[in-house]
Amino acid sequence: MMALGKRRYRVDLSSLQAVCEANFYRLRQLMPDMALKDECHILLSAGSEQQRLVMQVLERCPYTTTLRLRHEKRHEWLTPPSMEVRLYHDARMAEVTVVHDRRRFRSVYPYPNEQMLQPDEKFQLNQFLGEWLGYCHRHGQSPQPVLLNR
Repeated sequence: MMALGKRRYRVDLSSLQAVCEANFYRLRQLMPDMALKDECHILLSAGSEQQRLVMQVLERCPYTTTLRLRHEKRHEWLTPPSMEVRLYHDARMAEVTVVHDRRRFRSVYPYPNEQMLQPDEKFQLNQFLGEWLGYCHRHGQSPQPVLLNR
């Protein structure tokens, strides 16, 4: 009799690419002039407290741009999100590369592991970025007028 074991996680590449493509467009909408500006602030007004998303360009290359995103709202019990995202302009994709100083995420992790990372950690981080950017789209305001590329 064969034992029923947990199936090993396999990367769903098309789902990961879809999330990364959607994140590329969300970031471009929040910071349409990232080719010219080094920083953008989005004021978030959900609830009674003012919060802010700061998007900062760390590096510009011919085919990529690296952004740092950080949420400026301190809580005693919660570390606000902070991550670096690389935008690939030719592929029109955005990928999380750094989260809280942790770099280079593999596509699949064995589970369990010492860091207690999920088998699909990379997918989950990119999905979280999409949810975070969606929140910013719904509740954000730019202190400067947003000029769309025409």
